Amino acid sequence: MASLAVTARDLARRSQAAVRVKDRAGWLSLFAPDAVVEDPVGPSPFDEAGVGHRGSAAIAAFYDAVIAPNESITFEIESSYLCGAEVADVGLIRTILPGGRFVAVVQGVYTYRANAAGQLAALRAFWEYDKAEVTEV
Repeated sequence: MASLAVTARDLARRSQAAVRVKDRAGWLSLFAPDAVVEDPVGPSPFDEAGVGHRGSAAIAAFYDAVIAPNESITFEIESSYLCGAEVADVGLIRTILPGGRFVAVVQGVYTYRANAAGQLAALRAFWEYDKAEVTEV
């Protein structure tokens, strides 16, 4: 079986690095035009219908509304499982919320699927919104 030149794990790490340094253009450039972001999967205040953010414009709007306003976002990946064109990362995301007084920590499984062109076709985050731990910094 031939291996992909760029793996889903490579794309996941690039995605996480771009978020960490607030590189909007770099993050958006990782996605295929028809990609979908589900973060979290299912209905949430970020996606009331629970259908995900599909396509470049919707993914950019998700970035602007959910990622950009935060002071910082870091990823602590405990385990990573690369299978074919997908990777599942297990760990936590630590987000310093706007204003810097509170941190939100979510534990979950974060999956990334690559397409044949070496772009992200899907980013799906499995975490429970109601179980996010929000504490004062």
